[in-house]
Amino acid sequence: MSLASRRSSRLAALLALLSATAVGVTTWAYGYGTAVQPASPDAAVRPSVTEGTVLQVVAHPDDDLFFMNPDLSRSISKGVKVATVYLTSGESDGRNEAHSPLLEDPERPADRAAYAEARQNGIRAAYAQMATGDRTSAWQRRSVPTAGGGSAEVDVLVARPEVNLVWMQLREARSISGDNPDSLRGLWDAKVPALGAQLTSGTPVKPWFSYTKDQVVEAIANVFAMYKPTTIRTQDPTPGRSEATGNFLDHQDHMYGARFVQAAAERYAKSAERPHFSVQNYVSYPNSSLPPTLDPQTAAEKLVYLKTYAWMDHQDWCGSPAGCGDRKTATRPTGAGWSQTIRYARGDSTSWMAEGAGGRLWAFAALDGQMAYWSRSGAQAPWQGPRFLPGTGIDAGAGAVRLPDGRIAVFATRTTLGVESQEYGRELVYAVQAAPDGAFGPWQSLGTPDTADISGTSALSAPAVSVDGTGRMTVYVRDSRHTLRTRTQTTPDGAFEPWQALGGAGLLGDPVTVTDAAGRRHVYAATAATVLTWVQPTPDAPYDGPLPTGLPATTGPLSARPQGDGIRLYFRRPGTGAVGTSLSAADGSGPVAQFSPVTEAGGDGGYGAVGVAGRLLAGRAGAGTVSVSDTDGPSSWYESQMLYTGAPAAVAEPDGTAVAATLGLDAGLHIATAPSTGSRPDGDRPAGPWHRAVQPWMVALAGRTQAGSGRGGQQP
Repeated sequence: MSLASRRSSRLAALLALLSATAVGVTTWAYGYGTAVQPASPDAAVRPSVTEGTVLQVVAHPDDDLFFMNPDLSRSISKGVKVATVYLTSGESDGRNEAHSPLLEDPERPADRAAYAEARQNGIRAAYAQMATGDRTSAWQRRSVPTAGGGSAEVDVLVARPEVNLVWMQLREARSISGDNPDSLRGLWDAKVPALGAQLTSGTPVKPWFSYTKDQVVEAIANVFAMYKPTTIRTQDPTPGRSEATGNFLDHQDHMYGARFVQAAAERYAKSAERPHFSVQNYVSYPNSSLPPTLDPQTAAEKLVYLKTYAWMDHQDWCGSPAGCGDRKTATRPTGAGWSQTIRYARGDSTSWMAEGAGGRLWAFAALDGQMAYWSRSGAQAPWQGPRFLPGTGIDAGAGAVRLPDGRIAVFATRTTLGVESQEYGRELVYAVQAAPDGAFGPWQSLGTPDTADISGTSALSAPAVSVDGTGRMTVYVRDSRHTLRTRTQTTPDGAFEPWQALGGAGLLGDPVTVTDAAGRRHVYAATAATVLTWVQPTPDAPYDGPLPTGLPATTGPLSARPQGDGIRLYFRRPGTGAVGTSLSAADGSGPVAQFSPVTEAGGDGGYGAVGVAGRLLAGRAGAGTVSVSDTDGPSSWYESQMLYTGAPAAVAEPDGTAVAATLGLDAGLHIATAPSTGSRPDGDRPAGPWHRAVQPWMVALAGRTQAGSGRGGQQP
């Protein structure tokens, strides 16, 4: 038996012991609990509710509170299983005191183990408060051996045992961007053979240990195998560099920690005994210079948990000599504006669903590092899927488009980890159906416009795709310099021309593209202050742009659709989260008319992109659940009971029916349908209830059917 197998056996035995001896507390690894049985084939279709298992992996204690809330607190409040993994101890300089010359005590000796323990205490308090309302709610703490050869501390909240914390306790870089070999960055780049632990003063983990690069990957992958997540949340592995300084735009631990998560997810995906899973990446430090995304009420709630973590009242409620929270955060619990913001690094595209030949709908999403797809042959036909295109490394954020003959093309970015650190990179890829309604051809690479410093940048956005009247495809991406780049086919089904620069500066998120009634293609991209556009004066002419739209600042994600002779944009308003909309109508004076004054659609609050089709608007309401509204009706969201990941997509069918889709935390496709008539299926709701497109028993049956040909096989 191999060393890894022996350690896994020891881990399983310890988990069984913990489960048997802990009164009222379940085992920390959900994979060893009672499996949820899929519904029977004759079970009625039920409205969607939040299900699944969420695993978050962050570099430091507080990255989750600053950058993943309110997604985190709302997942906990919905009762889903939530575990957070902290890769480093976050020991910093070892001084649990405010960053202020007036408050720092130079005579006080540094104690990194104690400061790391104080941060643990603050995190436990914040999670207990999110889960129970009581920051003093008890935790069960254990040392558990890892597959990497070390040990991790695992904390289980006694009152809510589905809430777990896993402390890997590796040494942090102790510098935002400094080239310190003893760090996750140094380990990834092979500047050190191993990275040692920084154990906290109160941890039950006693033997010191160190990990090689492969052992870190194996340890994280083993945590995935224990918890069997359906949603993995992590930080941004490719935040890019500052043009002015050349430094990374984010903390190096955030960036390289996320790369270790990528490698672990790739390894975990090879396991047959796991559910499907999606990955959501979050923006961290770059939020400081971007507009706030949260409404005041949600931002205030987020700040409450940060203040608990920061130990604002300084009362000794925890009984730890190290302290009950992170006093460095106490002078500025809002961070650099982070308490008012949550933003996804990828997955804001709303163009991942398209209608193909014969009215068949196609939906695409990255699951298990592959491109998954679902399809439905007609309004009354059942959805089928997920099925998978061959090939791994696919990132979140797909773009789908219909060709003139009814074939579907899907575009994505693909990350290659490589064996050596310099082999890490991201490229644009696409696959096209060989025939309408048929199987997809192999992935074809369009490379990357980022040809220098691939490891440091590779910050390509998700793609936006347009098709001209002849069937030639054009793809648009934001590059790592935050400008717009494009490639166009020379002929339909032909090769693509070289990358072209369309300019712009400071672009955020994913670009969007839409074709107006005259056949002219428009491209839009947000900046921190406004929205820029590129427009063809006539069909197939070179683009004019970037041109100003006169629109105010948005939170970043955009959606667009043709309306009459013009284009209507949808976006979130900074500081309120309300959906704003504006129309640019053709006026005969040039390719771009001034946008109309911004009006509001949907209800107050919410964040992230919105999907639009016909009169149906889909997105997050203030409570964070996927909700619908009428673009032409009163401003109010009709909420569901389901949290989701990424962005919703929507398609208007020829008969006027609008179909919206989103990916739940359970990694399942969920849909809502709005009829073409003015009648309401459920009172004043603009659409029917959200429900899972493919029931769990159908997924299980499809998995058994495909087992003989391999998990990644595709069927037409």
